[in-house]
Amino acid sequence: MKKILIVFLSCILVDISGCKKYIDVNQNPNQPITVGEAQILAPVEVDISSSLFAGNVASIVQEYMQVAALNQVAPDAGTYLMYNTDMDGDWTNLYSTCLNNLVTLNQMAEADGKTNYSGIAKILTAYCLGTGTDLWGDIPYSQAFKGIANLTPKYDAQKDIYTQIQSLLDAGIADIAKGGTIVPSGDDYIYAGDMTKWTKLAYTLKARYYMHLSKAPGNTAAAQAQLVLTALENGMQSNDDDFKMAYPGAAGQENPWQQNFISASTLVLANTVVDGFKTRNDPRLSIMVAPATNTGLYTGLPEGLTSINSLEDYSRPGDFYGAAGATNYIVNYSEALFLKAEATLITSGYTAAQPIYQAAVMSHMNKLGVSAGNASTYLSSRTLTSANAEQLIIEEKNIANFLSLENFNDYRRTGFPVLPVVPNALSTVPRRVLYPEVEIISNPQPQQSAKLTDRVWWDAQ
Repeated sequence: MKKILIVFLSCILVDISGCKKYIDVNQNPNQPITVGEAQILAPVEVDISSSLFAGNVASIVQEYMQVAALNQVAPDAGTYLMYNTDMDGDWTNLYSTCLNNLVTLNQMAEADGKTNYSGIAKILTAYCLGTGTDLWGDIPYSQAFKGIANLTPKYDAQKDIYTQIQSLLDAGIADIAKGGTIVPSGDDYIYAGDMTKWTKLAYTLKARYYMHLSKAPGNTAAAQAQLVLTALENGMQSNDDDFKMAYPGAAGQENPWQQNFISASTLVLANTVVDGFKTRNDPRLSIMVAPATNTGLYTGLPEGLTSINSLEDYSRPGDFYGAAGATNYIVNYSEALFLKAEATLITSGYTAAQPIYQAAVMSHMNKLGVSAGNASTYLSSRTLTSANAEQLIIEEKNIANFLSLENFNDYRRTGFPVLPVVPNALSTVPRRVLYPEVEIISNPQPQQSAKLTDRVWWDAQ
């Protein structure tokens, strides 16, 4: 007992000089067990931009939309070849990296009373859930994120996921409205703690997800359009409100789309998108598309070829979207205007939608630095009529949302842009992606038998 007391007192006396150091010898300061909200938010934002918005599945969807093509012999992703294992990384990233950390961030922020952080967590959770359900349909949520308490969560119906998305956005808006004094700063790579912009993003996302349901069972286009217009009253108001992430461009800090289109990937722009710019006499061609290295011409690669061509005979994205230091425009003001134009078309007709549609196109032209004269000349040849209004709105939205997964949603919802038949295709254009093998093995669910051509709930005929 005397020896124990001496040792105990010795530790007290020398605590400042290092006794505590020996007591904590098994705690690695480089691998903390707990971190603060700021240490979670920053890397999640990077992952959403780099691996969700611009990751593997995003590249595959660009092939479905004939924006990108692989310089490889068919069959490949461009002819709709997919294995369940192809989606393993995307699913794991969505759940393990994005959603799991966002759920943790929200719980931590709510417990700490940091309402701005909890508001951001809810908004980003809604965005991630929306991305996941639009790709796969039914996905786990209500029983997920419980650790070993439930390793096989059931899948929630997509209809219920959409209800949850709107609830999360409403709750995120409410959290921010509480006016918390603790605000993110350098850890918020998107808006640097500008909570007004986070609120505008939330309302714009509400409008996006309302519009997705314009043809969903039990909904009407008119009702959804009115919900869109109401949400957009508080949505993005200028290009300054864009939900975007800039990349420094240094080694290891490149824009992911620049990496997706490096030579080793054999991915280049497809002829459908490049020829579209040329056919329209679109002044954005030289900004959005880079000329082929070998020829100096704007040339896209056809999908479904049976022979390999010289990679440098084909175009890649221009520097605005495809440089190492380019910015990812994850959700943008132009989309908000196109949503408003489409909703106005549904509720009030093409004449009422025309000025909103023009403003939407101009917002993108201005962002790219196109002169007012060139933009005006272009728009004069793209006037809405009763016959073409929906098509032109979606086609122009597709351009302003270049490289976005949202274009796949609009295509399934409206049938625009019209895509030519791909030679040697294994099926018609996919309506979804496959469930991952890693999930099929670890959490078998009946929905996992879905094929690429099976429609998700909101993608009604």
